[in-house]
Amino acid sequence: METEEIVNRVTKSGLVTLDLEDYYHTGERVVYDLKDNLFMGMILKEKDFRDFLKAHDWSQYDGKNVAVTCSEDAIIPTWAYMLLTIYLEPHAHTVVFGSLQDLEEKLYFDAINRINIEDFRDSRVVVKGCSKVAVPTAAYVEITRRLRPVAQSIMFGEPCSTVPLYKRPKQ
Repeated sequence: METEEIVNRVTKSGLVTLDLEDYYHTGERVVYDLKDNLFMGMILKEKDFRDFLKAHDWSQYDGKNVAVTCSEDAIIPTWAYMLLTIYLEPHAHTVVFGSLQDLEEKLYFDAINRINIEDFRDSRVVVKGCSKVAVPTAAYVEITRRLRPVAQSIMFGEPCSTVPLYKRPKQ
């Protein structure tokens, strides 16, 4: 009895899988909350803040990804965030204003901007949908925006089960 050869049609399809999980930055994520620098939980005193910044051990942020925010309902002058960034930047991998979600999006946007999008020119791209880490929806939107001008087609999901999103019109 002759056995029929099993053909992997996914492999032969010419699909290119792009897994955003591969671009996950593994560095620690931390929040710097300016509420700890407020006088009476309401006011940021410039002199006290500057003294704190000079005396603080910034090496604890070496290589970390930092989201800067203020969780108190206080008016924080813009220069305070800028000044804090000046102290964090030489130590941290990344500094953003906002939440941990904003930080995650920034890390992915930076990674996506380093992708040589020309590697996907005229390709049939599957943007992988399942991952072990949470990939922000904004990252999927950004990679789609970057791929659309160069890819022949864009799909979402797994190569064996995709949702077609875009197909370049025939010319």
